[in-house]
Amino acid sequence: MPKTPPQAIPLVFSGAVKLVSISQALVVAEQLSFTRAAKVLGIRQSTVSRRVRALEDQLGVSLFERDVIGVRLTEAGRRFLETARSGLAEIDHAVKGAASAGRGIEGVIRIGIMSSVSTGFVRELLRAFHESHPAILIDVTEGSASEHIARITERQVDVAFVTGRSAPLRCDTLLLWEARVHAVLPESHVLAGSTSVGWNALKDEHFIVSRDAPGPEIHDYIVRRSANLGHSPAVEHHDVSRETLMHLVALGFGLSLVSEGATGTRYPDVVFRPLTMPEDVLPYSAIWLPGNDNPALRRFLSLARLMSQGLRTPKAPNLAS
Repeated sequence: MPKTPPQAIPLVFSGAVKLVSISQALVVAEQLSFTRAAKVLGIRQSTVSRRVRALEDQLGVSLFERDVIGVRLTEAGRRFLETARSGLAEIDHAVKGAASAGRGIEGVIRIGIMSSVSTGFVRELLRAFHESHPAILIDVTEGSASEHIARITERQVDVAFVTGRSAPLRCDTLLLWEARVHAVLPESHVLAGSTSVGWNALKDEHFIVSRDAPGPEIHDYIVRRSANLGHSPAVEHHDVSRETLMHLVALGFGLSLVSEGATGTRYPDVVFRPLTMPEDVLPYSAIWLPGNDNPALRRFLSLARLMSQGLRTPKAPNLAS
């Protein structure tokens, strides 16, 4: 059987399928809404709809099922976008690698973090790695644990720091450190004068968290700790940044929680108080794909192992009266 002529292979691309159309279709798939996708992208909904429709016409398949309540991926759409996501990640990695080479940079490591690096282990690790490997570009992405696990499996990041000890499917994991949980209180709160806070004192409080990372993890922690005491907490979600959430705490909208790594940044009229129980700590692990052969990743993990040696679970503070 004669081989397919080379010019017949990229038929899809002969129609000038644009990467921007694929990228926008991926956002629609993530949001399951053209309206929300347009908001995320900062463009008109009609522009997103037009580009996705043109992409479907060029592919000859429907990527989405549309109805009044939103959109759903078709099977063809799921398969296409799953492959396209990985392909775009590889293109992005190649572009960054080429740009780095042009600037005399030896490599790139893409790191996912969940919370602030104002203080704590991650901050010191990033500082030490940058100082010891100045020719390696560090690309940091913030997100939730679930987002980072997806990025790891899709090779969008090389390594991510997430809470927990167990390894996600297909990933290797390394427990590195444990960080004490702190309550975020307005200065006017009755507990603000204490040096530390017991969870029993918080059980009747109203909590606020952000919808974005690390809000979902904080919400789960509040629910889990409250359940241990036999009550259901009041948790309100806000579509705001971490900084705005801190200002809402200062205004008395509610209390929140952060890990120790976020306490290095100060906010007006807000105080951080450590929780007292031994279990009020969060284990943090590094996760990565075992088949990732990025030399920069291996150097980074080696340094992380070295720096984590001798770290102990943070001692529970004494409960102040």
